[in-house]
Amino acid sequence: MRLKIISVIGPNAEGCTSEIYDFGLKLGKALTDEGFFIACGGLGGLMEAVCKGAKQSSSYRAGCTIGILPTLRKEDANEFCDVVIPSGLGLARNLLVVNSGDAIVAVGGGAGTLSEIALAWQLGKPVICYSASGGWSAEVAGRAIDKRKREKIIEAKSLQEILAHLKILSG
Repeated sequence: MRLKIISVIGPNAEGCTSEIYDFGLKLGKALTDEGFFIACGGLGGLMEAVCKGAKQSSSYRAGCTIGILPTLRKEDANEFCDVVIPSGLGLARNLLVVNSGDAIVAVGGGAGTLSEIALAWQLGKPVICYSASGGWSAEVAGRAIDKRKREKIIEAKSLQEILAHLKILSG
């Protein structure tokens, strides 16, 4: 049985508000409670929060949090990443983060998050955008990015809606 991985994307430490960080803690815990593994960019901000939250789950087990770094240094990862992949690819690592997930959850975010949403869209990955956090996830939630596909990016207005969508997507 292959493990289900959810790629979580959103703001780095510089762009992360305390509200988004707190939501990230809850999201990480809830995803792990549901048996999902988490892939992220491995740095601070939302990435740190979801990894830290995962470790607060009673369902946590080693390997649940995967950080795919833009740098070549494992030391750059947040302390809550179990598996650290130092890609050395800079921004191009966004493709690895997105492609690692069976589905993508976006929370807030700036240009990096927008690029990951666009990559996920082009790859045909299901994208759930949390619309209550502002940033690009709120801007594109419930919309189609272009006319190549009929389905829209999935909007979620709460943690419960994110989990409900993931249950449907994971069958």
